[in-house]
Amino acid sequence: MHDMSEKTVLITGASRGIGADTARAFAGAGANVALVARGADAIGALADDIGPQAIALPCDVSDFAAVNDAVTQTVAKFGSLDVLIGNAGVIEPISHLATADPGDWGHVIDINLKGVFYGMRAALPVMLQAGAGTILTISSGAAHGPVEAWSHYCASKAGAAMLTRCVDKENGPAGIRAMGLSPGTVATQMQREIKASGINPVSQLDWSDHIPADWPARALLWMCSPDADAWLGQEISLRDPDIRTRVGLT
Repeated sequence: MHDMSEKTVLITGASRGIGADTARAFAGAGANVALVARGADAIGALADDIGPQAIALPCDVSDFAAVNDAVTQTVAKFGSLDVLIGNAGVIEPISHLATADPGDWGHVIDINLKGVFYGMRAALPVMLQAGAGTILTISSGAAHGPVEAWSHYCASKAGAAMLTRCVDKENGPAGIRAMGLSPGTVATQMQREIKASGINPVSQLDWSDHIPADWPARALLWMCSPDADAWLGQEISLRDPDIRTRVGLT
């Protein structure tokens, strides 16, 4: 396990699924963890479970002022911000383009795309002043190919993937490490929402086809290590058996 002692990690969407498992993984590696999500009760309970190295920061990532305040509180509490993990994301309501509600469609963009930008925008000045930092974005196969009734999700994930590449292009020479992680299908609440829609082939997958949420959590921890430096500015896929071997997944 990569040692993260004396490092501080801010995780968006930390109330459940990949975000919650990532918080546990990083805390287990010695990191301070800032838990950011709208679900105050859930992240509060998780912070209590982790202990004094965790702080719960209720926050709507579609609000830049709130995200910026979360970064400020994190630095005030722990003295640094070393890793940002842009994990917060939604997929509901799943609908075809011709019948999508424009407001609902835009709200997904506000969270999945603008929320990723807001996190980067708030964290980068802190990291650049420190001369180092890692920014990891949860991507998806949907960032690279269309999926029926997921136009909002596909478009937002494609945009977030490009934002991550832009961070590397602009800030890599200044010591900022940026990468994306495409985990594949993960056994989370989002997959239950997808299955309930019954619209596309992803919704037809058996629950046993999905990987556990601690696999991407462990991959994100590995991505903070020098062993992942060969993938800086790129997207790592957990569908790749060589990556799974490197991370130590079976």
